[in-house]
Amino acid sequence: MSKNSKLIKPISTSSSIEVRYAETDQMGVVHHANYPIYFEQARVDWLRKMGMHYQEMEDKGIFLPLSKLTIDYKKPARFGNILNVKTLLNTLPSASIIFDYEIRNQNDEILTLGQTVLVFVDHKTKRPIRCPQNIMDLILKAIPKD
Repeated sequence: MSKNSKLIKPISTSSSIEVRYAETDQMGVVHHANYPIYFEQARVDWLRKMGMHYQEMEDKGIFLPLSKLTIDYKKPARFGNILNVKTLLNTLPSASIIFDYEIRNQNDEILTLGQTVLVFVDHKTKRPIRCPQNIMDLILKAIPKD
């Protein structure tokens, strides 16, 4: 967490993903390269549930490239599992936004923990910018009240 990050009550959403055969190895275990894709899908769902479609953000010239990815594998996900990917925002964004993830199977077992750090970038200048006010407003509106 950066020194400028302000802790907030977590804003979380859940996304359901069924593990497809093509995502697994010969043993039926999800290949490690699929977890960042699960995180991305859940992150796009998170933004949509906050009131902004990812494509709308990009159409406005704001991009969110990944700058850091951390994955902690606890147990393997397997073909046919129904995964619940919980996406959490615990700090207000600045020029970057940090998402935490929990992936659980249908038995509510934690399989994977993760975190992504993404940077707000202006498409024209290709330079980092502060979180756009319209996105910050959506986040502030979604913070759970006491």
